[in-house]
This record gives sequence, structure tokens and C-alpha cells, in this order.
Amino acid sequence: MARQLNRAQIFEFFSRLAEANPAPRTELLYGNDYQLLVAVVLSAQATDAGVNKATRRLFEQVKTPADMVALGEEGLKAHIRTIGLFNSKAKNVIALSRALIDHHHGEVPRDRDALTALPGVGRKTANVVMNTAFGEETFAVDTHIFRVSNRTGLAPGKTVLAVEKGLEKRVPQPFRVDAHHWLILHGRYVCKARKPDCPRCIVNDICLYRDKTAV
Repeated sequence: MARQLNRAQIFEFFSRLAEANPAPRTELLYGNDYQLLVAVVLSAQATDAGVNKATRRLFEQVKTPADMVALGEEGLKAHIRTIGLFNSKAKNVIALSRALIDHHHGEVPRDRDALTALPGVGRKTANVVMNTAFGEETFAVDTHIFRVSNRTGLAPGKTVLAVEKGLEKRVPQPFRVDAHHWLILHGRYVCKARKPDCPRCIVNDICLYRDKTAV
């Protein structure tokens, strides 16, 4: 069985992350809930920086699902060609925009099932939107969170869903709303995949990773 942090260690883990960054936020740039949804869909297998570069001018023109439908699939492709899988993403974004108009009065739903019913929206995307737009206590497990949760002993699991369920069970208040932002940022900038920056890590002494890097 994988080693796990205990309850006191988990509380201290998040206490330190919270002290270092009291108000963590997504690095995706957006102006409203709809733009957030689009940005998260576009961010699959892409960097936030790359998505922001592509959406900067797009979001000046497109602020609602109706704006996106009016722009059209080819018009959207012209904005997002630098993003991986842009053809399929453009098709999904136009389709989800139509679905929002037809079934949700042009508004982004707060319900996970309604979100995942939209074209191109999986569980992770739905969790990001629910958390970031609506303040729901959801845990969107991307590659960074999956790695950090397993490496540190926070919520080890062999699948993304297992890690998500582990985080749901183990992350305490008052850290639940912001937990996934802290973990993403920690994985992106400190607990990196190839060479974690253990000497700079503020939870180094709590983490259960066996192969910590030296100075």
C-alpha cells in the first residue's frame, strides 16, 4: 500500500501553501464564466500561457456563446491555430456554445452532469469550472495534481478518479476550495515532473517522496 500523509501532516501541508499564496488563482485569463469554460476546454494538452496568447484577441471579440456561434468554426480556428488539437477543439467549442444557447439560455451551468454533457467537456474541465466560477469544493486532477498527490503521499492513487476521490476524502477545511489551485501551482513550479525543486519546497520535510533532489 502506498505511503500516505496523516491528517495532521495534510493540515500542515496546506497551511504552508496557503500562507505562501493566500489567494491562488488559475493562470488562464478570462472575463466571464463562458470565457473560462472555453479557455479550460482549449487548455487540454496545452499550456495556460499558450492558451492565453491565443485567446487574448479572441476574447476581445467573443464574450458570449452567441458571439462564438457568429464567429463560426473557421473564424475560431484562425485564432487558435497555435494550440494543439485546434481542429477538434474548434468543433467542440462551437458545438458547446450552441448547446448553451439551446439548453441553458446561454449561461454556463453550475451542475457537473450538465457540464459534462457539453461537447468537449470532461470531468476535469467541469471540476475546474465549478471550482473557479462557482466556488464549489471540487478537485480537478490534471497531470500536476496527479503527480503531486502521488509523490508527496497526499492522496496516492493509480487513476485520476482515484486521486480525485482521495483528495475529496482527505483535504480538510478551510483549504478545500483552493486546494486544487495550490496543488497545480506547486506541481508546475516546484514539484516538477523531471526534476522537482525539493530544496526550494516549503513542504519538503512533510513530503514522503523517496528520491528528493539535493541543492
